[in-house]
Amino acid sequence: MRFGLKGKLSPRFIGPFEILEKVGDVTYHLALPSYLSSIHDVFHVSLLRQYVVDESHILHPTEVQLDPDFSYVEIPLMILDRKDKVLCNKCIPLVMVQWQRRGTEEATWELESRMRAENPELF
Repeated sequence: MRFGLKGKLSPRFIGPFEILEKVGDVTYHLALPSYLSSIHDVFHVSLLRQYVVDESHILHPTEVQLDPDFSYVEIPLMILDRKDKVLCNKCIPLVMVQWQRRGTEEATWELESRMRAENPELF
């Protein structure tokens, strides 16, 4: 059993986690989240992997106007693509929507009927 998951598809490595201190010559103390509290937080260097920097992992915070109940409304900018999801005997029309505070790589597939009802100006 690996990290609470059973089977051959369970992850071999999880993370990244911050190194708090070097305990010995080959052991490191890691800052693990609370859901891994049952795992000892000192690891041998052979159990660790070097982090490879990826620009997509960097988050750029933006100003968001929150409602009194700490929620906000995503506003769709444009429709990027259309497709029909075919099930056994049913065809569901979908549209790919680009949202206001997100890039094209974070566009989502939404139901065309719902988008037409809520945002007719996009069509």
